[in-house]
Amino acid sequence: MSAPEPFKNQHDHDHDHDGQDHHGHSHALGHGMDRSEGGKRGLLVALSITVLMMAAEIIGGLLSNSLALLSDAGHMFTDNLALLLSFFALKFASMPATDRKTFGFYRLEILAAFVNGTVLVFMSFYIMYEAYLRILHPQPVGGRLMLVVALIGLVANVIGAFILNKHSSTSLNIRGAYLHILGDALSSVGVVIGGVIILNTGWYLIDPLLSILISFVIIYSAWALVKESVNILLESVPSHIDIDELAAELQKIEGVREAYHIHVWTITSGVHAMSAHVVIDDQLVSRNREMLDRISSVAADKFKVMHSTIQIECERCDLNLVCGLPGRARGVQ
Repeated sequence: MSAPEPFKNQHDHDHDHDGQDHHGHSHALGHGMDRSEGGKRGLLVALSITVLMMAAEIIGGLLSNSLALLSDAGHMFTDNLALLLSFFALKFASMPATDRKTFGFYRLEILAAFVNGTVLVFMSFYIMYEAYLRILHPQPVGGRLMLVVALIGLVANVIGAFILNKHSSTSLNIRGAYLHILGDALSSVGVVIGGVIILNTGWYLIDPLLSILISFVIIYSAWALVKESVNILLESVPSHIDIDELAAELQKIEGVREAYHIHVWTITSGVHAMSAHVVIDDQLVSRNREMLDRISSVAADKFKVMHSTIQIECERCDLNLVCGLPGRARGVQ
């Protein structure tokens, strides 16, 4: 199976030693280009919206003395940095692979998602600290101006979230940017509620209390993003894949005696890779290409593995040639 861009230095090959050990690479990675173009356009539109609203909320927060509004403006500032980071990550991720980076630059997308999530967590803790100070020393807030600016911010954030939502399910990086915008929208809802309460009751304490509540919501979403990014960077097995189940499915293939040394990891959002040693019946060695295709098809169709590297072996193979270890190396990770 040929490798589409951007994975250019990949190939299938069979070669015979005395023990006839075979390697196979299978690829189905033509997914990245279309989604990144749409994602980049969405990020630029969302960035334009948040820059304008950040300026409006800074001015409105200073004039109304609203911590919630200023916190939302600070949130938007980090959003702008996050969106810029996401945009450039997608820009680099769409670059073709090189001789040195044979998997391309897709991992930049995961790094950007990790940074986005981390910034969100620390920013939320800072907002809670500022809110705590306001609880100790309540300050008057201009509720009317706070309400008007928050309503405008809410509309702008809803538009930005709508634009990014359709790309957030296919890209962890864009999901990070989407969570930033969604967090801003939730912040704006809180500020709107706070403005209404202040206008009707004069209870200024609602301003910092809402800031703390919004921060907890943001931390909950951001932590999930950070956790998933770290799992990908550590090359953990994707959550939807069970290694034992995968091995069992491979061993159901006619002619396959055993599948072991199976490793599965994620390259970037939705792109999973696998390497495995597979022992086949001796009489099927001549049908090596057919076996590789069958194994790769099972991995792709049932487990969404888009890139596979298979080591084909047979009972009469000399595994010293494969593993460089004395005797039979099966089971050694």
